[in-house]
Order: sequence, then C-alpha cells, then structure tokens
Amino acid sequence: MFVGGSWVEPDGGHYEVVDPATEETVGRAPEASRDQVHAACAAAREAFGPWSRRPAEERAAVLARAAGIIRERTVPYAELAQAETGATTGTARGMQVGVAAARFRRYARVEPAEWAIPPQINEAGPIGRAGVMGALAVRQPVGVVTCITSYNNPWANPAGKIAPALAMGNTVVVKPAPQDPLSVYRMAEALAEAGAPAGVVNVVSGRSAEVGEAAVDSPDVDMVSFTGSTAVGQRIAEVCGRAMKRQLMELGGKGAAVVFEDADVGSAVAGIGTTFSFYSGQICTAPTRVLAQRGVYDRLVDQLASYAGRLKVGDPREPDTVVGPVISAAHRDRVESYVELGRKEGATVVAGGERPSYDRGFYVGPTLLADCTNDMRVAREEIFGPVVVVVPFDDEDEGIALANDSDYGLIDYVWSGDVARAFRVARRLRAGGVGINTVGRNMEAPFGGFKQSGVGRDVGSYALHAYSEVQAIVWPG
Repeated sequence: MFVGGSWVEPDGGHYEVVDPATEETVGRAPEASRDQVHAACAAAREAFGPWSRRPAEERAAVLARAAGIIRERTVPYAELAQAETGATTGTARGMQVGVAAARFRRYARVEPAEWAIPPQINEAGPIGRAGVMGALAVRQPVGVVTCITSYNNPWANPAGKIAPALAMGNTVVVKPAPQDPLSVYRMAEALAEAGAPAGVVNVVSGRSAEVGEAAVDSPDVDMVSFTGSTAVGQRIAEVCGRAMKRQLMELGGKGAAVVFEDADVGSAVAGIGTTFSFYSGQICTAPTRVLAQRGVYDRLVDQLASYAGRLKVGDPREPDTVVGPVISAAHRDRVESYVELGRKEGATVVAGGERPSYDRGFYVGPTLLADCTNDMRVAREEIFGPVVVVVPFDDEDEGIALANDSDYGLIDYVWSGDVARAFRVARRLRAGGVGINTVGRNMEAPFGGFKQSGVGRDVGSYALHAYSEVQAIVWPG
C-alpha cells in the first residue's frame, strides 16, 4: 500500500486482480487491515497542516507536474486500466487516463478568484455608538478527505476527487474499488514523483468491507467523497452523520431520456445508444430508461434495436470492438438476471438478451427491452450494464411525471425539435443535470444528483466549493 509516502506491506496479504476480457490474473493487490487504514488516515492528518499552509500556487504546481507525468505514460497506464476494467483501447486512453490528466491540469490552472469568495463589506449595524463591521468570507480546506472510488473508471473518477481536494489544501486517503485498484496506485506514484509530500496522498485497498468502513469511521477523517451504489452511500451517510463529517456522494442513476414526437430520432438513437457501448453500460449517467411519445415509439424502438445489433462485442484490445466485457462474472450474472426479470415482467426483448458465445470473458450483449411500464423493476432499478428499457407516454405532462417517478435523479435527457419545450421540460425534471438533444457533458457544469442519486455537487469550480468550508472573518470598521 502507499501510506505516508512509503510502500507498506499489507497485513492481510494480497489478492488477485482479474482481466474481465480474458479472466487471467493481471496482478496482485494489497489487502489492508483496519489498523493500517487508520494509520493511513493518521498520516494524512499529520501532513494536512504543512500542505494546507503551502501557497496555492505551489500546490497547483504539483498537480501540473502530475498531469504531465500521466500524459507521458498514457499508453502503459491505459494498458493497465484496460487489463483491470475491460475498457476498449479508445476509452482507456481517452476517457480514463486522458480525462485524469486533464482534471489534474484543470485544477493547476484555477483562477485566484475561485479560491475565495470575493471580499464584501457588509453593513452590520452600529458597534457601541457608531461604526460598521468589515467582513470577509474565505474558503478553508476541510481537512482529511477519504475518497472511495468506483470500478468503472479507475483514472478519471479518483482524479476528479484528488485534484480539487489537493488544490484546496486537503490531504487524502484513497480507497479504490477492489476490482481495479492497481491504476490508483500508479496515480499515487505519479503524484509522489510530482512532488506531493509524504502523507498528502495515501492509497489503501482491499476486498473486505472493513477497509472502506475504517476509512470512513477514522477520527482523523473530516470528509468522505464517495462514488458508488446508493445502498453503500446510505451506510456511509449513517456513519458520517454520527460524527457530523462532510459528505460528497455520487450514487446511482436511472436516467430518463424523454423523446418527443418532433425529435431528431437519429440524434436520439445515437445518444441513447451510448448506454450499450460506453463502459459496456457501466455508467450511472447513462440514459437507460427511454420514455418515448407514442407517435415516435415504434420508430425509435426499431432504430435502437438496429443500432444495438450493429455493435461489435468482443476483445477490447481489437480496434473494431465497441462493447467490451463487464467488470466481473458476478456482475455479468446480475445484468443477465435483470434481462430475465424483464421477460417475466412482460417486457419484449427486441435486441440482445443472449450471452455472446466467447470461451472466456464476462460479456453481455447489448439488450433492448420494449413494451415496458414504469412500475417494472427493470425500469426502476439500476442495472448498470448494456441494457435499455423503453416506456411509452402520451403527452408532455405524462412524460415529465414518468421521468420524475423514480428514486433516482442524477442526469435526465430531453430530445425535442421545439427548443422552448425542451427547456420547459428540463426545468420540471427532478434531476441534478439535464441534457437537451445531447448526452455530452460540460466539464465546468456542476455535477451531482437529486433524491437517492447523491448529495452535493462537484466538477469545475464547484468541486473546489465541495472540498472546502466557508469561513467568515469580521473586524471593526
């Protein structure tokens, strides 16, 4: 493990990390003990004071150097990410390692105005017989941040937590997903080479739930930033609540794609189709629940089925592969169980539904379920695989009601040729983000969810806010 600037042998030995495409062992990852996790948190606490007092420009310089190191090693880092996750080559290089480097670079270039709330002189009433109070609101680092990351992107997701946290003067303990922790260790190594002092970045891993629990309940931890399932997020929130620890939660999603009759169907199909291919559907922002107005329903289903059938499923190292494996055999079985559940609930499988015939690897064919209703479990629960369900609706109000009838609210989508209606509908959707005629994201826009999709906002300058506390300083005028 990487603790206090040194590589430490784990008390619990090591476990094998498996390539989802080949089922072969990629490497061995450390299994930390509770005491070792708490030692990592203590190391981060000791490093916090000196790091937080460093000038912001010096902290930013470390991030810039780390970005450069990651960019220079894009190919080997992407090969490791591909071996751990089963991502296609383009995704591993661009959307995993490439985005990680960009996120470190972004927080190395942050403008000074984003580090502090602009000074304001507030009339505070008389002091004694006369006078005013001056007031300045500034942002202070929270302290030690535990970053618990997801398995679907072992580069971009940790970088999105570590970079703004360090930029604001926090120190971190990173607990990566057990399926693909090796990439995160390489990231810590790059940060150390870039000049991050001992204890500023620590990484502990393990398959046991005890590892994550220890990283949350340590008295040295001030904040937890978590990406993962809603069920685990609820458990973390309970622990944090007892100690009043700050939380930033990106949890599950069941994104609704509301497609109106006047939509550009080709654009909608291309956007929704990314659910099948991007990370093999293992992405919480995917438009997995398509709500199609009846006038366009049949055409949309036909085109989505055709789109799914054209996608090449196979070895992610092959240049023409679009859909690689899911992360594990257990997850493959889970996704397939939902497809079977959809059949039992009355859905029609119009594309996919069968396991691709490969001798090895955890593959799931892109699957489209039509004739669904919004009360089916396949329409309400996060499947986290290359599966899309389609539900019909009649008018605008019904489409909005169906979209909002969900426990989740991360990102929804609207496709319509009427821009005024698209924006009107977007304002009525109970989701942290809404894409209009696109599934693209603006990487400066706030990111987070309503309802059980999370707590708080990050990305861009919003991440600096998330990893900081506001302090008021007042003085007599």
